[in-house]
Amino acid sequence: MKLKSFLLGAAASLALVTSGSVALAQEDGELTVAYFLEWPMPILAAKASGAFEEELGMKVNWVSFETGTAMSAAMASGDVQIAVSQGVPPFVVAASGGQDLQVVDVAVSYSENDNCVVHSDLEIDKDSASELAGKKVAVPLGTAAHYGFLRQMDHFGVPLDSLKIVDMPPPEGANALGQKAVDFACGYGGGLTSMKEYGNVLLTGAEKEDLGILVFDVISAPASFIAENGDIVARFLAVTAKENERWNSGAGGDEMMAVLAEQSGMDLDAATSALSTMKMLSIDEALSDKWLGGNAATFMKGVADVFVNAGSIDSALDSYEDSVNTGPLQAAKDM
Repeated sequence: MKLKSFLLGAAASLALVTSGSVALAQEDGELTVAYFLEWPMPILAAKASGAFEEELGMKVNWVSFETGTAMSAAMASGDVQIAVSQGVPPFVVAASGGQDLQVVDVAVSYSENDNCVVHSDLEIDKDSASELAGKKVAVPLGTAAHYGFLRQMDHFGVPLDSLKIVDMPPPEGANALGQKAVDFACGYGGGLTSMKEYGNVLLTGAEKEDLGILVFDVISAPASFIAENGDIVARFLAVTAKENERWNSGAGGDEMMAVLAEQSGMDLDAATSALSTMKMLSIDEALSDKWLGGNAATFMKGVADVFVNAGSIDSALDSYEDSVNTGPLQAAKDM
């Protein structure tokens, strides 16, 4: 499937869904949250303990997804009210296609935990990356890994039309790489960990950041839901911030690590390895100019322009400032 047809189809279908389809938590006393398995974030400790139910006073349903594009579709249909750790690229694709979503927090920064891996048999590294032309690659389209793939291919001067690009979630991409069904694969989380068993990354996280390739996920929700349930969103973010602080301070210890591994469906070693490459921001950091206070909207515009230039979407918004809503996070800071 071609990149453009896939992303334009997703964006078009999302744009058809009106804000009136968003299910309000107040109506049924429940909240449904999207998250990723094999992504051991501190927030999962609160999922396990029931801290969200206690703080919000309602049942919280957690539904796992494989891609951020699927999260967008679930929010568009009203099946999900909050998406945890949605990648910036799938968020941008949805917003550019007319879906009224907003970023309310930075979920995690993880430059080392999202990358492309080349099969070791090819013996291709950053110094010989031009040899990737003509090869077959597995990429989860419309995700953070997709954006990183586009930026890396542009950096190395590998023409996209010379590649055979196959849309695959990271776990499937890892399997395809292991079976040599593809020459290289891009992904994140447990899928990336598996990919590394068969090859090498082209660029380190630090090298990508030097090129301006940031990798972070957001907590997002439909704008209409935020407008009508601002206190619920703020309290959700307050619980999230407490778990992030417990993790960052080391107060959670081995017990918290074990819970995160179990909740993410990973063994302890894999979860520990994944978390070693992830950074959870404090509320003050997330609200700073580097992130939601200014740069996030600018970065999203850059992501959208890259997709437009690659022919993946037809057009970008003039600005993504309205796609960032710091109100709930500001309120969470005082809770």
